[in-house]
Amino acid sequence: VTGKHRSIKRHLTGLAPYQHLVHLVTGTLGKYTYVCFVFLQDTDEFILPTGANKTRGRFELAFFTIGGCCMTGAAFGALNGLRLGLKETQNMAWSKPRNVQILNMVTRQGALWANTLGSLALLYSAFGVIIEKTRGAEDDLNTIAAGTLTGMLYKSTGGVRGIARGGVAGLTLTGLYALYNNWEHLKGSLARQSL
Repeated sequence: VTGKHRSIKRHLTGLAPYQHLVHLVTGTLGKYTYVCFVFLQDTDEFILPTGANKTRGRFELAFFTIGGCCMTGAAFGALNGLRLGLKETQNMAWSKPRNVQILNMVTRQGALWANTLGSLALLYSAFGVIIEKTRGAEDDLNTIAAGTLTGMLYKSTGGVRGIARGGVAGLTLTGLYALYNNWEHLKGSLARQSL
C-alpha cells in the first residue's frame, strides 16, 4: 500500500462499522489519484413506510394484469387472424389484395381479442380491489368472488342463463387458479392429516 493509499484508508476509519458495505477502489491516472467508493448492498433496495407490505397489493397488480391481458389478447388475436386470413384466402394467388385481406383479418382479430381480454381484466381487477377494501383482507376468497362477479357481469347481456354461465365460468377458472396457487399448502395439510 502506497503512502497516498495509506492516508486515504486512515480517513476511512470512521466507516469501520460499515466496512463490510464499502469497497474502496483507488488508482492513479497520470499525476492524479482517484478514489471510488462502491457501496455493497446487503439490505432491501427500497425503504418502505412503517407497516407497509413488501408485496404488491391488488391495486398495484391491477395495472400489470390489465396491460398484460391486453398484450396477450393482441398477440393471440393476431395469430388467430393470420390463421383465419390464410385459410380464407388460400384459393387466391399471392398478390396485394390477398395481403391486404390477411392484414385486415390480423388487425381486426388482434383488436377484438385485446379488447375482450382487457375488459375482462379490468372488471376482475376492479372487483378484486373493491372486495379487498370492503372485507379488509387479501385471500383466495377475494379472487374467487372477483372472478365469479366478472363472469356474471361480462355475460349479463345474455339474460339469466348468460349470467349463470358467466358466473360458473368465472368461479371455475378462479377456483382452479386458487387451487393451483395453494397446492403446496394443501399437500402439506393432507400429509399432516394422514399421519
